[in-house]
Amino acid sequence: MDLKIKDNVYIVTGGLQGIGRGLTNALAREGAIPVVLDKEAETAEFTAAMKEYGATYEYHVIDLNETDKIAPIIEATYKKYGKIDGVVNNAGANDNKDLDGTSWRDFEKSLHGNLTHYYETVHSAVNYLRESRGAVLNITSKTALTGQGKTSAYAAAKAAILGLTREWAAALAQDQVRVNAIVVSECWTPLYENWIKTFGSKEEQEARLAVITDKIPLEKRMTKPEEIADMGVFLLSPLSSHTTGQWVFVDGGYVHLDRALS
Repeated sequence: MDLKIKDNVYIVTGGLQGIGRGLTNALAREGAIPVVLDKEAETAEFTAAMKEYGATYEYHVIDLNETDKIAPIIEATYKKYGKIDGVVNNAGANDNKDLDGTSWRDFEKSLHGNLTHYYETVHSAVNYLRESRGAVLNITSKTALTGQGKTSAYAAAKAAILGLTREWAAALAQDQVRVNAIVVSECWTPLYENWIKTFGSKEEQEARLAVITDKIPLEKRMTKPEEIADMGVFLLSPLSSHTTGQWVFVDGGYVHLDRALS
């Protein structure tokens, strides 16, 4: 299926690994131009993958906590390509800043790391998105809706992203700019794998993972980054031209079905 995004230019935050990498790969595969912003340096493996796709792409090493550095990259991208067709807000991490052990200053710092760059990236690109009648894709977490315990700051940031998705969709509808979010539950990424490895022996890790996957109604397995990406590129593409303000759950039914089926 032709998603009609060939040569479109998309800003992708956190595009080196995990969900962001899945989205970067999917955009490259469709002939789009991903402009990746990531705190880690480009790897040889990433470069080889983009070459295999025959992709035109850009890669910028940036700490998104240094918010003032985002706008210059957006401006340079527009100057080079003459357009920006979409923004993929993805970067962030569950830092377990809980209610009991987190000062308001650390809470605020966590919010900054998981939320502020979402705002600034779209804020910096919004007039270019109006020109292109483009799209915004926000990646967020089921923690925004279900809670988790012991991660107040992360839950607050992810819930705010859902609110911004609806707000921006309403604000930009008259400009024909679409804004949607994908809500992720349990997706197997390098960050997730590293977290599982904190549970002791291999047997303990497998037991912990089994407890998690048993709660996922569809196939009792983790979501793959590629499955997030497939939905993401659709939402960015003209094929979803009348879809905006939506929270799309790519989670094997975790949020809506696990309790109904238990």
